[in-house]
Amino acid sequence: MRDLAALPKAHLHLHFTGSMRVPTLAALAEERDVRLPRALLDGDPLQLPAGARGWFRFQRLYDAARACVRSEAHLRRIVAEAAQDDAAEGSGRLEMQVDPTSYAPFVGGITPALEIVLDEARAASARTGVEVGVVVAASRMRHPLEARTLARLAARHAGDQPGQVVGFGLSNDERRGDTEAFGPAFAIARRAGLASVPHGGELLGPAHVTEVLDHLGPDRLGHGVRAVEDARVLETVVERGIALEVCPASNVSLGVYAEDHHVPLRRLAEAGVTMALGADDPLLFGSRLVAQYEAARTVHGFDDAALAELARGSIRASVATDETRRRLLAGVDAWLAGPEGQSEQPTSTGSASRVMP
Repeated sequence: MRDLAALPKAHLHLHFTGSMRVPTLAALAEERDVRLPRALLDGDPLQLPAGARGWFRFQRLYDAARACVRSEAHLRRIVAEAAQDDAAEGSGRLEMQVDPTSYAPFVGGITPALEIVLDEARAASARTGVEVGVVVAASRMRHPLEARTLARLAARHAGDQPGQVVGFGLSNDERRGDTEAFGPAFAIARRAGLASVPHGGELLGPAHVTEVLDHLGPDRLGHGVRAVEDARVLETVVERGIALEVCPASNVSLGVYAEDHHVPLRRLAEAGVTMALGADDPLLFGSRLVAQYEAARTVHGFDDAALAELARGSIRASVATDETRRRLLAGVDAWLAGPEGQSEQPTSTGSASRVMP
């Protein structure tokens, strides 16, 4: 079998705090003399019940990790290490989600918080060969007017180059907030040329997918797996060319599906959905990008040609430049054309083969 870490790909669903390495979180906690829950440090994936109770525990753990991020140096370290980890896993393009509101009090406001992340994204791109763009994500737990403020900030830094804002998202518990009320924020982002990349269709079913499609006009949908529960909704996703950022490990950890093989990867592929596999929050779910491809191979029976198509889907759904897209797609073709057992990182992904996680 060909080496999945050598398969060029794009990583389009990775949250800022959730991208942290466990040793990094432990070091930040020690620096602040904070005692963290064991579940954040044991490296084991969470196993939570579906519903509000499970989400509450997930959010409590996420907040505990985020509370350790208190300085510019911390922000820069997280971005730098995320790029290193992606490089080691064959990712040539990373689009990382961040809500700068969470870190604003410690660096002088939301503008400095975002600009620090963007500046480090540029530097990390140069060091690793992974092009790092940023998705500014609002939270459903906050007032929609705050989302408009974030959308205006994101618009001022819009672009498709490393260290620029490439998209605008909406995250947190899908069961909270009024989706329609966030529409004006997404309109601001669209006018600036930003991709619309809200979450939807994971904790709630196909009716929520339709709601997000109607009011937020997504180019990509974070998760979206439960669109398979309604043939008409799934057909709409395909017809509109909306890519799904599918994160199999987190679907199981959050109790959306009881077992790995219940995640509907094959059904989505057979329906013609463009998919981009993502790690979501590897700090909590214990599973990084290549592991999602390994699950597609070992759990869902995807052969190398199908895995290559998943990688192509991630690249095509990215906001990378045409040149980068062509380079990475050529790398996928080379990976598939090469012999099984290939372990060398293709040069098409930049200097990733030289970077250790």
